Amino acid sequence: MATRAVRGLGQYSGVARAVERIGERWALLIVRDLLHGARRYSDLKQGLPRIPTNILSDRLKELQEAGVVRRVPTVRGGYELTAYGRALEPVVLELERWGFSALGEPGDGEIVTADVLATTLRAAFRPDVAAGLPPTEYVLHVAGTSVSATVVGDRLDVVPVGPAALPQPARAVSAEPPEAILELLADPAALTGLLAGDADPDRVSVLSGRPAFLERFTRTFHIEPAGPVGGARDAEAAASVA
Repeated sequence: MATRAVRGLGQYSGVARAVERIGERWALLIVRDLLHGARRYSDLKQGLPRIPTNILSDRLKELQEAGVVRRVPTVRGGYELTAYGRALEPVVLELERWGFSALGEPGDGEIVTADVLATTLRAAFRPDVAAGLPPTEYVLHVAGTSVSATVVGDRLDVVPVGPAALPQPARAVSAEPPEAILELLADPAALTGLLAGDADPDRVSVLSGRPAFLERFTRTFHIEPAGPVGGARDAEAAASVA
C-alpha cells in the first residue's frame, strides 16, 4: 500500500490522493513530457521555460517520493516515469482533450515543443478510424518544432525530427516509412482548427504529399471540443440561473 503524502488534504479519497501527488503547479506538465521518454533536468527546463529552477527541482523530488518518477542510472541527470507514473497517460491525454476547447490563439511567449505536439496528436488519434486507412507518415512543422507521426493500422508513433530533436526510444511501429507521406506547415492555432475540423486553409500549407492526404489526416486525428468556454459558458450559466 502506498503511504500518504505528508501534506494530506484530509480526505480518504482516490482523487485527494492523486491531487496530493501530482496536483502541484507544473507537476502534470513534467509527467506529460516524461511520457515521451527519459529526459535530463536540462531537457525538462528547456521544455518548460517559465518554471523556476528551484521549483523544477522540488517537483522532481516530490514526484520521486510519490513513486511517479525515478532517476535514470544510465543518463546523467536523467529522469523517467515509473510504471505507476506511466499509468497517468490516459489522464494526461484526457486533460489534453478537455483543455483543447480553451486553447484559442497562443498567448505572448507561449511555445510549442515536440512533447506538446506529440501529446496533442496522441490525444487526437482515432485508432478505430486509422485501422481502415493505408499506413501513412505525417510530418508536422509547427512554430519551429517538427514531429513525425507514423500511423500503421490502429497504432501511432510520434517522434521529434530535425536538428534539435532529443534522442528517442525505438519506434513503436515499422521503422520503414510508409509510401504515403504528408508534410504540413501550420501555425499553432491553425493546427488546433485542423484537429477540430474547422481549419483555415490559408494557414495550413501542404509542403509535400498529395493534398488529398489532408482529408486522411483530419479523419485520423480529431478532437471534439468538450464544450463552450469563456463568455459562452458564462452566458449559459446565467441563462440557467434565470
